[in-house]
Amino acid sequence: MTSPARPPRRMTPEARRAQLVSAALDLYGARSPEEVAVEDVTRAADVSRALFYRYFSGMEELHVAALGSVAEELIDRVALPTDGPLDGQLADALDVFLDVVGRHSRAYVALLRSGSVVSTGETDAMVDGVRDHIVGLLCVRGGVPDPTPLQLMTLRGWVALVEGSVLVWLEAGRVPAHAELRDWLVEQLFAMLGVTVARDPDAQFSTTPSALGTSR
Repeated sequence: MTSPARPPRRMTPEARRAQLVSAALDLYGARSPEEVAVEDVTRAADVSRALFYRYFSGMEELHVAALGSVAEELIDRVALPTDGPLDGQLADALDVFLDVVGRHSRAYVALLRSGSVVSTGETDAMVDGVRDHIVGLLCVRGGVPDPTPLQLMTLRGWVALVEGSVLVWLEAGRVPAHAELRDWLVEQLFAMLGVTVARDPDAQFSTTPSALGTSR
């Protein structure tokens, strides 16, 4: 005897949309976003195609929503408190950053790869939002609300180094170890700031090694 069809689970529109985004992110854990199709998402979420299209016009829109959730998590969770040695705070922030991108590695790679088929103006804006968030945190923590051109170049250059290094790290099987990569990135920022201060006396930054106190 055939069992009766299971009735669809009732959810609010927000919860259903979040369920589809979550299903997409779970699928990204096993394959690249561009390899995920509508059928994969509906199967994983146990919904019909018709229901899927009530919430998203297609995979491109779902990709943007899913990748956007990763960018939002980075912005929400990466922070630098205003007290305590900055090297320790920065290491803690990098721990969070590496944890998020490690859990969503394929989604993060897709966000950064401008040539990816899921790359759009919206995803590019998401990446810029994460970059601006990190640079803004460093400016506030460093006591430079109006950074000099060299200071801004240094901070944006370090963020680019973090992004490039994390891409290599993910693609190389997360070698070196998480803690080694984190500490290397912290040291790179202070080394870059040291060069900037030596070149531009007006580029003083309270994150320079002399202001750190005890090292991590």
